[in-house]
Amino acid sequence: MGRFKHISTAPVPERALIVGVDTGKGDWLLKDSLDELARLVNTADAVVVARETQRLDAPVPKTFVGSGKVEELVGIVRRMDIDIVVFDDELTPSQQANLEKAFGDPVKVIDRTALILDIFGRHATTREGRLQVQLAQLQYLLPRLRGMWSHLMGEQTRGGIGSRFGQGESQLEVDRRIVRDRISQLKHELERLETRRITQSKARWDSGVWRVALAGYTNAGKSTLLNALTNSGVYAKDELFATLDPTTRSIDLAEGRKITLTDTVGFIQKLPTNLVESFKSTLAEVRAADLVLEVVDAGDENWRKKAEAVEGILSQIGASGIRRVLVFNKCDLLAPDELSELRGSEPRAVFVSAATGSGLAGLLHRIANEASVGDVTLTARIPYEKGMLVKMVHERCQVIREQYEDGGLLVTCKASERMAATLAPYVTES
Repeated sequence: MGRFKHISTAPVPERALIVGVDTGKGDWLLKDSLDELARLVNTADAVVVARETQRLDAPVPKTFVGSGKVEELVGIVRRMDIDIVVFDDELTPSQQANLEKAFGDPVKVIDRTALILDIFGRHATTREGRLQVQLAQLQYLLPRLRGMWSHLMGEQTRGGIGSRFGQGESQLEVDRRIVRDRISQLKHELERLETRRITQSKARWDSGVWRVALAGYTNAGKSTLLNALTNSGVYAKDELFATLDPTTRSIDLAEGRKITLTDTVGFIQKLPTNLVESFKSTLAEVRAADLVLEVVDAGDENWRKKAEAVEGILSQIGASGIRRVLVFNKCDLLAPDELSELRGSEPRAVFVSAATGSGLAGLLHRIANEASVGDVTLTARIPYEKGMLVKMVHERCQVIREQYEDGGLLVTCKASERMAATLAPYVTES
């Protein structure tokens, strides 16, 4: 046994250098933004071995950072055996090409957008999710086609971050026309899937199901919260963008009303516009909700800035007018005095721990209160042959009193606006 040398077949993580420019104009501290970028790099299975920053009034048109900083970065790349250089802001195609020329082959240069697209490519599991990622990737690559295909062919051979771009395309035959045709085809397929989603959403509306969507910054614990509330096994992991495809589960509230809970993709600052556009059909689940639970990591000192980023994306997809409840998750990680201070500053919020179950009963009570806003109390006589309608009343309404009579079921209940409209033909003065 000692004659054979053990050779590991485990993939060697790429070594990354992350770079940020501080223009003094952003809402975030550069350190915090680079910390988040480092987590994104880790999520993509690479390891950050160095970070560099520069203070500039504006990015340099040719290389994003100054020429002196480029020389410094080249030295770091060679000295520390860097595989990939990741910039915190989006690079123009010419900036990317110039930087790649400066670093030399085989060092890759990507920006935050490309990194997020790569992570999304890993986590998309449904057909719709894969189509949306592919669309966003091709829209990102279209202006970068010139001179890039041989570069991308090399990346596919080496694997690692960026190697999943242009999935399903033969790089040798791809040109602008083919990419545009593919983009048009993907948009058509997504429109068809969105039509089906709208039909399903309308069916849920017609059935009187009250819909709740979980939204918030990535890694706030939305999937864990969904699992805790519905006793389901949705994939949840302590990494950015662990959930990409929307997941819907139903739950029965204590009053007897059935509602649906939908977990959605997490948001992030500097989320690429084309990615938001590509995922609009998925994010339509948020837009169609009756209530949005905005989930926040209670222990995150930047939660207000992240909430602002979430607000911006909700506005972008036309969901800013939907009723919202602020939910602080991971409260078990706070010291008692910190939690008390947070409660004092946000008296309308709900405080929970999805991991321990603390506060979940209070959250469900708050959801029930929100669901009953606008409810009306009515009495209806439902013919026995309308068995499905009787079932809907028991599932969608809060039944106060019911009595079996010769003409049908006489029921007094609190019903939502939608259910009241459905029951209108059977309402009686009794």
